[in-house]
Amino acid sequence: MGAQIFCTMPGGEEAEAYLAGDRGPGVLFYMDAIGLRPQIERMAERIASWGYVVLAPNVFWRDGAAADLAPEQDLTVPENRKAFFANGVMRRVRSMAPERIDADADVWLSVLREADGVADGPIGTTGYCFGGRLALRTAAHRPDDVAVVGMFHTGGIVVEGADSPHLVVPQVRALVLAGHAAGDRSNTPKQIAAFEEALTAAGVRHRSAIYPRAEHGFTMADTSSYQEAGAERHFAELRAALEEELGVVDEGPTGSGNMEA
Repeated sequence: MGAQIFCTMPGGEEAEAYLAGDRGPGVLFYMDAIGLRPQIERMAERIASWGYVVLAPNVFWRDGAAADLAPEQDLTVPENRKAFFANGVMRRVRSMAPERIDADADVWLSVLREADGVADGPIGTTGYCFGGRLALRTAAHRPDDVAVVGMFHTGGIVVEGADSPHLVVPQVRALVLAGHAAGDRSNTPKQIAAFEEALTAAGVRHRSAIYPRAEHGFTMADTSSYQEAGAERHFAELRAALEEELGVVDEGPTGSGNMEA
């Protein structure tokens, strides 16, 4: 099982994170807008079980501890989920300006690289909801470190303005895996097409798919948006991409820890 750890941020404040896995390549897991909670920990554990060390930080650390920001009601009830998002969540999301994302990413990557059992070499990022934007930006900010990016039910990838996430695509050298939700009002077919066009124009290797009948948040089993078929598909596709780009630790008969591509 994983454990809660604390990361020292610029200025000396501490941010909590969940660290899972014993050994293998590193994976930086960017949570959705609901926050760091048991569902995120379960997902991190599953990815770690494939042979990775996974760090899932509380990216809203400036706003409070994960427990303080966590929902108090059952979000599998649609009305509760809607009420939760109407209570300051989007303000926290909007506070994640590019300079904040980049500064935090430097800390997350340093902590991940220094964690016990993390293999030398590139790492992967995977992000959910707005976390997909953070995963993409981290790959652009640290292209020598990030070899694969997972982005699932990510809204607002292509928007008006100089801070639109898709504008960092030319700096990305990683494989980008994008799983879009068919029923996502924050990521329309027009936006999906524009993102695809940006990836292609920049020569970024990518795989993208629109998951049928899936809503924004379809991977999150603790909410009313959960779709089991889409969630399981995402795990399968993410696992394949991670293994392709990062390899896994080959325990072998002696547990030697050789890397297998």
